[in-house]
Amino acid sequence: MAKELKFVMLLDCYGDLLTEHQRNIMEMYYCEDLSLAEIGEPLGITRQAVRSLIKRTEELLLNYESKLHFAERLRSMRECFGNIAELSENVRDSVLKEKISAEITKGLGLL
Repeated sequence: MAKELKFVMLLDCYGDLLTEHQRNIMEMYYCEDLSLAEIGEPLGITRQAVRSLIKRTEELLLNYESKLHFAERLRSMRECFGNIAELSENVRDSVLKEKISAEITKGLGLL
């Protein structure tokens, strides 16, 4: 998994456990693709301070994931739903196929 995507997923899973400042900076860096200077300038902090905060927060997110494995479980569940959807293409009964599709949609919505 690409590093950027990994941290976006971790941010989605554990972002509420971060301080507002940490979450905002991580979102600006990973989701809005702003540079360190673009993040630091309006906040009145240096590029190095932004980089340090990002590195510390990355470590924090990785620590959460190593203990909770929530992001990995979500990825696995999405993969399972995808496999079920693919297998349901072989179902000939249109009513059953529609019910399977509805349950997949419902399950994905819960994630």
